[in-house]
Order: sequence, then C-alpha cells, then structure tokens
Amino acid sequence: MPVTLHLKAKPNSRQNQLLVAADGSLTVRLKAPAQDGKANACLLAYLAEVFGVNKSSVELLSGHTAPFKKVRLATVEEAKLPAVLAQYKE
Repeated sequence: MPVTLHLKAKPNSRQNQLLVAADGSLTVRLKAPAQDGKANACLLAYLAEVFGVNKSSVELLSGHTAPFKKVRLATVEEAKLPAVLAQYKE
C-alpha cells in the first residue's frame, strides 16, 4: 500500500532538511530554487534518500507550483513511516 505525504516545501534553503512539527505536519527545506521544476526534482530525490527507496517510486501528485505538496511513496509501507519520521522531529 503506497504512502501519501502532505507537506510544505521551502526552496532556497541552506541545506535539504525534513522537519516534523509537534502536530505532525511536515516541512521540507530544499537547497534548490523554485524555478523550472528544480525544487520539485530536489524534493523527490531527497525524499527517496530519506526513505531509502528509488527515485522512480516517489511521485509528486499535486502542488507542482504551490508550496503545499502531495507526494506518493509507492514502495514505502505505512508501518515504516513513524520510525522514519521520528528521526526528523523538531
């Protein structure tokens, strides 16, 4: 069963970083600028790295031009999600 993440992307940051707020909301800071799809490509590559999956199994479903995004992780199981996200709590 694929996992869908709802998150906010913040381009032009000093480093790529996943932040999990106390309320469970996700923010991803990205080094790439928000132009020509660079930030979206960076986001998908970074999430693939964080969850240890291939880039091809990470898909941007919505929010191509907005800060709020919906991303599907095709090969990540729901049970694995809390353990991975716990490492990024603020």
